[in-house]
Amino acid sequence: MVDLLYIIVFVLFQLSFLLQLYYAFVVHKRLFNYKVNGQLTDVVNPVSIIICARNEQNNLQDNLPSILEQDYQDFEVVVVNDCSVDDSHLVLRDLSAKYKHLKVVAISEHERFKHGKKFAVTLGIKAARNEFLLFTDADCRPSSALWLKRMQQHFADERTEIILGYSPYQRLSGFVNMLIRFETFFTALNYLAFALHGTPYMGVGRNMAYKKSLFFRGKGFAAHMHIPSGDDDLFVNQNATAFNTVIEIHPDSHVWSEPKKTFSEYFTQKLRHLGAGKAYKKAHQKMLTIQSASAIGFYIFLFCLIILQAQWYLILPAYLIRLGVLWFIYRPVFKKLGYPDLAWWLPVFDFIYYFYILALSIITLFKKKVRWK
Repeated sequence: MVDLLYIIVFVLFQLSFLLQLYYAFVVHKRLFNYKVNGQLTDVVNPVSIIICARNEQNNLQDNLPSILEQDYQDFEVVVVNDCSVDDSHLVLRDLSAKYKHLKVVAISEHERFKHGKKFAVTLGIKAARNEFLLFTDADCRPSSALWLKRMQQHFADERTEIILGYSPYQRLSGFVNMLIRFETFFTALNYLAFALHGTPYMGVGRNMAYKKSLFFRGKGFAAHMHIPSGDDDLFVNQNATAFNTVIEIHPDSHVWSEPKKTFSEYFTQKLRHLGAGKAYKKAHQKMLTIQSASAIGFYIFLFCLIILQAQWYLILPAYLIRLGVLWFIYRPVFKKLGYPDLAWWLPVFDFIYYFYILALSIITLFKKKVRWK
């Protein structure tokens, strides 16, 4: 009986190992091979930048000028002031007097009608005058004045309808910050690499662009309006194809965000984000489930084999080969995505990340509905 158990565990360990190599070599290596284009085209498309803000007085004051002062000829910034009770309206009033291309859409809270971010985003899109839309958040700051120029240039190809950008979190001290940044790195690695692989499944609303006509042709957020989150990833999941989606990760196009300071704040944020995954296309859910399950299974079956006193030369090489492959492929990608310091922590956070996501996924099964702010 023990021998049979040993064989089963060993076979599952090897299967998990092979699946992990598949995702690394076939999918993630796409981003490893991706050449960041440093050239800029002369194409100028009128663009509307859309920001939804609820009680973001300080962030609007700190970050909005860097967006309004982008090095670009023809653009507007639409800020949806979504039921703010702070002094956001005063900040926006002062900025509107200085920047004529700032448009403010104000939403007032109704005591019987509670809405999520998707409603605010929809109003912002309807208020935008341009076909090409670029999205970010109030707590985000572009890494350069060329952010808008780099993102929009992909619309020169008429087939392009969605542009997936990248938004890293700032580096601070402490374990929580490292976990946040590693999770951000791996999320970006995954959705960017899968997009290059021809299977785009999500994007991040802190730095993403798409056509207004695509939004209305796909009936906006109608299919998932009941889900509090997902104005970004569910929209991409529903509308992105291998032919209409591209990525942009030049350092000038990064949009930096201030991370949560405490684990509880970050935990709450992640619960909200993970809730949208239940509405992904079934093929995408299966794809991501197999990926995570094979990583978690690799560690679990490794531990079981140690308990069963398997010979070290049967399990240690598999562990070292997987780690070596990940190190080889991920190390330059860490650099591309602005996190070179995290490469040295790969053996630690690769283990922590998957079990952390597993715990979050289990909790979301019992978590009640949450609001976006």
